[in-house]
Amino acid sequence: MSTKPILKAITDKKLGNIRLLATDLDGTLTHNGKLTSDVLLALEKLAKANISVVIVTGRSAGWVEAIASYLPIVGAIAENGGLVLWSHLNRSQLITEIKDIAKHRQQLKTVFQLIQTKIPQIEESEDNRFRLTDWTFDINNLTNKEIEEIATICHAEGWGFTYSNVQCHIKPKQQDKAIALKLILQQYFPDLTTENIITVGDSPNDESLFDPQIFPVSVGVANILEYRDRLKHLPVYITTNAENRGFYELAELVINTNK
Repeated sequence: MSTKPILKAITDKKLGNIRLLATDLDGTLTHNGKLTSDVLLALEKLAKANISVVIVTGRSAGWVEAIASYLPIVGAIAENGGLVLWSHLNRSQLITEIKDIAKHRQQLKTVFQLIQTKIPQIEESEDNRFRLTDWTFDINNLTNKEIEEIATICHAEGWGFTYSNVQCHIKPKQQDKAIALKLILQQYFPDLTTENIITVGDSPNDESLFDPQIFPVSVGVANILEYRDRLKHLPVYITTNAENRGFYELAELVINTNK
């Protein structure tokens, strides 16, 4: 799929229809792993313009609980679609149906240990203890070949696999960001159509958000181009800037068009 710089290609008509931004966090809202003042300002401006923001991240349930509580957003989907946390509620809601969490996590651990026998340098992520639906290990300096090998092992064992610029995720097969976001939109934003939504990301675990058959208005911050040869679906539009500056660029366009 061809990609175009957003400032030259996206139309005011499309921007004027937008009522919700569904955005990744790491590498999309952050710069070198940190939230910056310009992004916080952009989130505040979007809220004042009545543009809802839902963060859709691979981060853990425990980690995302703080994000949902403190940022000016309506909520956050954690663990690449495993569960959702709403800013106005003090609890999480599982999206992936899991009957026995303890058994589920033991099964994930078994697959992780199997991968370790093939690629012994991988290490469990620090936030893995705060997770419910998936199992993570740090991506560090894994090669593309090693990532492909890990994916093959996961699929052979009946699990899904994805990765970002931060972590690798062993997960249930049908668990991804797009499936979770679609479900949440149907339940909590029934008046919105896909024309009212922009999906935003920067990594392979955001790829389902770039599927034009599901979300026709998708945006990648410029660093998504690092993965362009590995993705089946690229975003329709690409920002001029990378990471947080790319999100700010998009947010300003949406806000100015909806004044």
